[in-house]
Amino acid sequence: MEAQRLLHGFCSNSAIPPIQNPKKPFFMIFNPSLDHSKRWASFKTHHYDAPQTVSWSKRRLECRNSVENAGGFTGGEKGLESGIRRKNLAVFVSGGGSNFRSIHEACLRGSVHGDIVVLATNKSGCGGAEYARGKGIPVILFPKAKDEPEALSPNDLVAALRGFEVDFILLAGYLKLIPVELIRAYPKSILNIHPSLLPAFGGKGYYGMKVHKAVIASGARYSGPTVHFVDEHYDTGRILAQRVVPVLADDTADELAARVLHEEHRVYVEVTSALCDERIVWREDGVPIIQSKENPNDYS
Repeated sequence: MEAQRLLHGFCSNSAIPPIQNPKKPFFMIFNPSLDHSKRWASFKTHHYDAPQTVSWSKRRLECRNSVENAGGFTGGEKGLESGIRRKNLAVFVSGGGSNFRSIHEACLRGSVHGDIVVLATNKSGCGGAEYARGKGIPVILFPKAKDEPEALSPNDLVAALRGFEVDFILLAGYLKLIPVELIRAYPKSILNIHPSLLPAFGGKGYYGMKVHKAVIASGARYSGPTVHFVDEHYDTGRILAQRVVPVLADDTADELAARVLHEEHRVYVEVTSALCDERIVWREDGVPIIQSKENPNDYS
């Protein structure tokens, strides 16, 4: 495994635990002051007696997507054949991470012009974290909690993501509020997916099966996932994409959830592809829209 080889190549301590061991939570961060052709990993584990100290240089995070005004939009002018570099993605999960898995698979098969370079979670033993370790993707813990003493502070989280040279952050079933430090460090670069047609059935307390039960109880005839940019509050950022599914008269919450989840996996991959292709443009009124890959003159 590449990450394990890098660890053994640049850390002299032979007691480094295998990355894929799910019973030994850890986090890895890359030192941004070093030449990134030779990545040196620093880490902590519950049984490591002398964790290394990492000093982070305070580098200015630069926006890597050039934008220009065009016909009332603010968007990239480059075509998709102009050599757009692959983007580095961070994914945040709290549970099984099915959207994380679908995006990772899309990256591997080339549908997304990017790579998931790190996973962040508030639950070191969740299914998404287990999947990441199995695929050699580093896992970091956030936020700090009594049951996760190795987790990072908001400022350390920003430093760690910069160390991984993360371009965009994707929330995929992450249930904690994103700290303002991260939002300021990554403006217009953090996305979330919510299992209802926002602004309906959103906000604090609306997550998972609670959303679908509320939709059915309201008598709504339609539901579906929403992908939106993240701000300082729950589910209030600018909407980027939505998909609509019917709510059937005899639906259970489980049946509706399965129908919505099927569309979640599709729309989040499509949006992530547009993000990495630099096809997200902003109207003058601040609304983000997506430029068609097949026809650059079409937007949705």
